[in-house]
Formats: sequence, C-alpha cells, structure tokens
Amino acid sequence: MHTVTGDVDVVVVGGGIGGLANAYALSLAGLRVRVLERAAAFGEVGAGLQLAPNATRILREWGLLDEVVGRGCMPRRLVFRDAVDGTELTHVPLRDDVEARYGAPYAVIHRSDLLDALYAACRRIGVDLVTDSAVTDVRTDGRSATAITARQQHTAAVVLAADGLHSTLRARLSPDEPVCSGYVAYRGTVPTADLDADRAAALDDVTVWFAPGCHLVQYPLRGGALLNQVAVFASPAWAHGASTWGTPGELDAAFADTCAPVRGALGDLWRDRWWPMYDRAPISRWVDGRLALTGDAAHPMLQYLAQGACQALEDAYVLAEQVAKGGDGGEPDWDRVLRAYQELREPRTTRIQRTVHVWGDMWHCDGLTRTLRNALFRDRDPLDHKHIGWLWGG
Repeated sequence: MHTVTGDVDVVVVGGGIGGLANAYALSLAGLRVRVLERAAAFGEVGAGLQLAPNATRILREWGLLDEVVGRGCMPRRLVFRDAVDGTELTHVPLRDDVEARYGAPYAVIHRSDLLDALYAACRRIGVDLVTDSAVTDVRTDGRSATAITARQQHTAAVVLAADGLHSTLRARLSPDEPVCSGYVAYRGTVPTADLDADRAAALDDVTVWFAPGCHLVQYPLRGGALLNQVAVFASPAWAHGASTWGTPGELDAAFADTCAPVRGALGDLWRDRWWPMYDRAPISRWVDGRLALTGDAAHPMLQYLAQGACQALEDAYVLAEQVAKGGDGGEPDWDRVLRAYQELREPRTTRIQRTVHVWGDMWHCDGLTRTLRNALFRDRDPLDHKHIGWLWGG
C-alpha cells in the first residue's frame, strides 16, 4: 500500500457540499487540502435546497455568492399554506427585507448546481480532488492523522470526516446509528413551461403546504426554468413494522384529503424512487485526536428548517476562521483550533437538530392543535422575525 505523507495539511473524507466547502475555506486560509471521494465522480443526488442568509453571507465572503445566485433563484416570499383548505396562513418577505436585516439574501438552488460551484472553486484554488477513494479507517496520534483507502494511506495534520449521515468515521466518537423518522420524501422537478397558469403564478415564492401527517414544498430553480417539489408524509406501513414502506400508494393516500393544487402536484413527482427521512441524536464530542467530524457526519438533521447545507457551510467557515486566527503563517495550533471549532459549533447545531422536531410536529398536526396553529400563523405580522432571527442571523 502506497503512503502519501506530508504533502497536504488537511485530508477531507467525502466530496459532498460539506466536504468541498471545508476544502475551499481551508484553502482560502492558506492550507493545502486533499479531498477523498468514494464515488467515481463528484456529484449530488436529489433536487433543490434552500440557502438562508446565514449561508449566503458565508458564500459572499468566500466570493462565490454571485455564481450561486446566478445558478439559482431569489424567491420573493416564504409562504405557509394550509394544504387542506388551501388558504394562506402567513408569509415572510425574502428579498429587500431579509437582505436589510441579515446582510445577505435568501436563495434556492439545485443541489448539483451548488456542488458544481464549490467543485469549480476548489479546482481554481488548487485543492487536490481524488475520486474512487473510499476511506476505510483513520489512524490518529497527537501530531497527525492518516486516512486509509484500499490503495493508499494519506497522512496530514488533520483528517475531516465529511462522510454524511451514514458516516463510518463517526463510530470513532459515538456508537449511535441513524434514526428513522417514519417519514418519507418524494421529489421531482418539472419544466415551468409545462405548468398551467395557476401553478406558474406561484413560481416567485417558496411555498410550504401543511397537512395532517404530511406536507408539500414548492419553489423555483435554475432562474425559474424548473419548479422543484418535495412531498413528505408519515408512512403507516413503517409504523406497523412492514419491510416495504413509503410506496407511491401510501403517498397518494397521505395527500388524499388535501386541496386540488396539492393533489395535482403529486403527478410531477418521481415515482420510481423515494427517500426515507433519517437523522441522528446530537452528540457533544466531534473530535478524536486529529480527526474531526463536519456537516452531516457531525449533526444530521431533518429538513423542516432547511438548514442541512447551511450548517455544513457554517462548519467550514468556523473551522477556517479558527485556523486563520493563528495569523503568523506557521503551523496552526490544531489542538486549539479543533477544540474551539467544537465548542463554537456544537451548541448551535444541537439547538437546530432539536428544534426541527418541534417544527415537524407543528407542520403535521391535526384537530384542535391544527386550528390553534392556523390561528397563530394568521395573526403573525409578516415582518416579525423573533422565531427565526437566531437561525438566520448565524
């Protein structure tokens, strides 16, 4: 087995959004970085994602925001609707008001477009991007860490585990496993040219439709050329312990009592694949010697606050900021850097991981709880940010 030693400062395991964001941020801080991606190419599956101001502020500081916005969209409003009767409950203005409050915009983008932008940025800055390199283990001592693949060993001062929800390297710090929520997501995009007038009229917004046990999210992508849709529902088959669950039949049954615009959207979803929704419980320890967790390997979360990618970008920003605080151009004090990174990031991501469960319950409630939720949402001032300022402020 060939050993590559000392030619980089950091090895990043995983070439998704979090891995490439860390690679780029650390390169901006003056470090030499290698990314090891297990697949044959760098790529993302899925459809759209939302980037709140806490993420776009970072992209702007990295010099990447214009490219990201150029590939995505800047929606006018975040709109919440009752999916049963179709009425609007409340909305949040997203353009001038958000930029003025938080110093950065709210954007939506295709996952692959964000990854492509980060990949291109990493290439420009000189990150060593390696494919077909599944990491099986990491050895760490007081001064370095070594990522082991089938063909090579890559030694650096630090190894970052950016290997996602199903991270194998997280087992070095915690014995926990991914936790199934019992919900499943169906995704799909449709060319906006194929939409009828009523559906095309909503293309300027991010719209979330609430219903008992399910919800639908819609927003534009690629400059408005595509409508992105995600339908999520609780699977009765999963609750009953069935081995097969989340089927298209369950999808249709879950949304059977929703209004016509919601039911009509289901026909544009991909029916041949679906995504069970998992997260993990928060952990307080992210660092083992010179191995550190980042992104979903550290804090996988459910989707209700649309913060998964945003928090991965925050991780990368904070870690690079701590590296830069060394300031003298020499070897970073990695023990201090990694300790500060964990201390700064863990409380915030833990709060978000726990809050998303509360939001999920609120989105999917029924009966009297639904009636009270709708009344509270309708009474809300659209410019009131007391429940989101802590999140979008970063």
